[in-house]
Amino acid sequence: MIDTPSLVTFTVYLVLLMAIGVYFYRTTVNLEDYLLGGRGLGRWVTAFSAQASDMSGWLMMGLPGAVYLGGVPAAWIAIGLFVGTALNWRLVAARLRVYTQKTNSLTLASFFEERFKDPSGLLRTITALITLIFFTIYASSGLVASGKLFEPMFHIDYATAVVLGGAFIISYTFLGGFLAVCYTDLLQGALMLVAIVVVPAIGCYQAGGPSAIASAMAAKGIPAGLFPAGGINGLAILSSAAWGLGYFGQPHILTRFMGIRSGSEVPGATAIALVWVALSLCGAIAVGLIGIPLFDGLSGGEEEKVFLYMINVALAPWIRGFMLAAVLSAIMSTIDSQLLVSSSTLTEDFYQKAIKRNASEREMMIAGRASVIIISVIALLLALKPGNTILGLVAYAWAGFGAAFGPVVLAALFSRETTWQAALAGMLSGTVVLIVWKNLGLGAQLYEIVPGFAANAAAIFIVNRITRGAGAAARREFDEVESAVRAFSS
Repeated sequence: MIDTPSLVTFTVYLVLLMAIGVYFYRTTVNLEDYLLGGRGLGRWVTAFSAQASDMSGWLMMGLPGAVYLGGVPAAWIAIGLFVGTALNWRLVAARLRVYTQKTNSLTLASFFEERFKDPSGLLRTITALITLIFFTIYASSGLVASGKLFEPMFHIDYATAVVLGGAFIISYTFLGGFLAVCYTDLLQGALMLVAIVVVPAIGCYQAGGPSAIASAMAAKGIPAGLFPAGGINGLAILSSAAWGLGYFGQPHILTRFMGIRSGSEVPGATAIALVWVALSLCGAIAVGLIGIPLFDGLSGGEEEKVFLYMINVALAPWIRGFMLAAVLSAIMSTIDSQLLVSSSTLTEDFYQKAIKRNASEREMMIAGRASVIIISVIALLLALKPGNTILGLVAYAWAGFGAAFGPVVLAALFSRETTWQAALAGMLSGTVVLIVWKNLGLGAQLYEIVPGFAANAAAIFIVNRITRGAGAAARREFDEVESAVRAFSS
């Protein structure tokens, strides 16, 4: 059973999160507040929320586990993610903030419809369906992580642990909406950063320092460099680094850009975000490497608990509770965002569009909260399936969003002439290629995001050559956004 000091600190943290949810339940008065926080986030909240919701439980469990098994070459994932983070903030954040306000869009699906002036409604519907499918898979990865956290902590079976972890996350997301999620992410992101820096520093000392870690890696034949002496498959490097392509299409990160107070806040938020992600990724890699001499023979999913084992051996009980809370923070900060985006998709893109067009603000908020419950139950059922790994589930969902939406987002923000037919063709092509590639087993040779992203971009290019170009309204709106972005960038 978990020791009393750790349990006390862990429980205090959970109570604090619930208090934040209750507070914002009382202050959230309309749908824009619930889904985008009234577009009033400052740079610190935006940066911490975007990165905390991005990194999730796989930062502290999935990535260290991959490094523990594969050594330094697994760090190509982190390199790709850092580059992708930087490009996403630099290229997408400010433009998306301006464009979504210009088009009065609360979701990515509604933005695509308004940006490309789609008269058919297909862009919005297909975007919403893809969002719901891959977010259900993504959210289930977080519930798997919560199960792996609570199972050893409370000595309960895995299924009960998954349900217990899910209950806390669902509660404050249900209550407070976007602001509750973002402000808990600020707290969670700070705690995650402290944990991912402090724990490996102490663990390295206990392992005997860098020389002992290098000796243990050599003894086990684990590569100690990005380009090991025996060579590394170029496709393996491409597959790992290609994680960075996924950033352009992740709705739970893009909504943070949509909710920032102003495009002028983006440069400051970018600097904060890049420092956070650099420190966090380096810490996660260190955890995996330090775990090699400390814990022998972890495999079959147990390697994803290396950070939890390190917390138990490296820290005093009172501190241990806070560090375990940091792991839960990593899990919660992503699932809550995914549940909220799924809720906004069901509410804004299905309920209001297809069921009740004249629904009141109160009805929409009730529908949004009900949607959180529906998505959570489906994700919970997926998470209960034995044998699922955190990184495996995240990889598929991440690739799904990157291949389906990434090139379309870039075309929306940078291509004046892209038509709605081209955007739809790209989205469908990227999704189909990704799913087929994955189900044929080709993902073992090349990460499915690569062919999916390429197919999407190629389809947009080809269909744009066939169709007659964007209409006058779309061109005029694009030019107005360009002028607004240049104005605060100068």
